Amino acid sequence: MGSFLDDDEVTRTVSDAPPTHYTVKVQSFSLLLKNSIDKYESGEFEAGGYKWKLMLYPSGNTKKNVTDHISVYIAMSDTSSLQLGWEVYAVFRLFMLDQNRDKYFILEDGTGKEKRFHALKLEWGFDRFISLKVFNDASNGYLLEDTCAFGAEVFVRKERRKGKGECLSMIKDAPTTKYLWRIENFSNLDKECYDSSVFIAGDQKWKIQLYPKGRQRGSGSHISLYLALADPTTTPPGSKIHADLTMRILDQIQARHYSGKADYWFSETNKERGWARYISFSYLNLSGSGRIVKDVCLVEAEVTVHGISSPMQCNQVYIIFINLFVLTRKPVSNPFN
Repeated sequence: MGSFLDDDEVTRTVSDAPPTHYTVKVQSFSLLLKNSIDKYESGEFEAGGYKWKLMLYPSGNTKKNVTDHISVYIAMSDTSSLQLGWEVYAVFRLFMLDQNRDKYFILEDGTGKEKRFHALKLEWGFDRFISLKVFNDASNGYLLEDTCAFGAEVFVRKERRKGKGECLSMIKDAPTTKYLWRIENFSNLDKECYDSSVFIAGDQKWKIQLYPKGRQRGSGSHISLYLALADPTTTPPGSKIHADLTMRILDQIQARHYSGKADYWFSETNKERGWARYISFSYLNLSGSGRIVKDVCLVEAEVTVHGISSPMQCNQVYIIFINLFVLTRKPVSNPFN
């Protein structure tokens, strides 16, 4: 939650004009405290093509360790229809009515810089909008007959342009999937490469690839063994899948399995991970090893998908909304502390 804490960065002015976008009138203000209403959210209002709401903390935002001031924020509302990766730049003013003088005190960022609202940053405002001591003093006019009024103006600079990024989604307590491939007539395998049936792990389709005569630097001396995406064309361009993998040739006699472990980011262009020299022919066929029994070899894949990184893109158009309402205002001394 954003805030302005440095008095040098806060501009305080006074105006005869009410807020142009939204006003919240609170009657029986003391009942908010009596009924332990720590936060009040206003109804939605529209400004600059977006929906907003006021957030009032009548006894201070305790999450920010504020206890002696009223906290007030502006927040974006109903952002579900916005494109992934949206950002909205806006300047805003927050108002409070002085009922004795029929004038509005206004707080805004003194630097004049717009604030960036996005999915992880929906609120900006003032932790210490006004001290409770000053607010409760009837001579100041902010709280009369247990009634007060706050308001807001929001002026949006909406910047949209094509930009690229990615969203990494990690999987909590990711499940592990085991798949067993039974290869019969192993000694008669004569193709360059064999694929297992497709199996599912982490909502992705996988297969085991076996090169019985070896591949690359393992050619002629070792079998080559890989885990591969079964259909990498279904993976969106730019997406990556992080997985831990264990590949085993099972010992069918003494359960002394032969294993290899790795982790890898799989993608459309990097669709497989494994070993060109997984196990030598001589070691695979070692008498009594149990790796080949009755010309059957059992190959097991153990796969855990820990995360998926997906591309995101937002189309942006640069638009500036100009306030045509002219405020008559003048600098004032700090009445808020």
